[in-house]
Amino acid sequence: QVQLVESGGGLVQAGGSLRLSCAASGRTVSWYGMGWFRQAPGKERESVAAISRSGSSTYYADSVKGRFTISRDNAKNTVYLQMNSLKPEDTAVYYCAVGGRPDPSSDPYEYNYWGQGTQVTVSS
Repeated sequence: QVQLVESGGGLVQAGGSLRLSCAASGRTVSWYGMGWFRQAPGKERESVAAISRSGSSTYYADSVKGRFTISRDNAKNTVYLQMNSLKPEDTAVYYCAVGGRPDPSSDPYEYNYWGQGTQVTVSS
């Protein structure tokens, strides 16, 4: 079993930045790709970014390209999401997840473990 705990969410003005962290425990996640997803009220969960086990390959949703950066520290069993130039439409609960394969994936069905989420609210 893997437990994931997200942190770093909060309230920020448009144009501001936040850095989300997701710490894994229970077993090492360095063999697997990891991802960040988000879900806004009344909307489906959507992929934001994903990263390969080594960190050499990444995926970003078009809506966040150039503004968000995903990274990981396998020694700390942690994945990060640096979010810059935030917009009100980025407001959502953000979840991290551990995949079942080494490559990054935008498909939520390829992820086996999920955190509880952290709220990000961007005011205009």
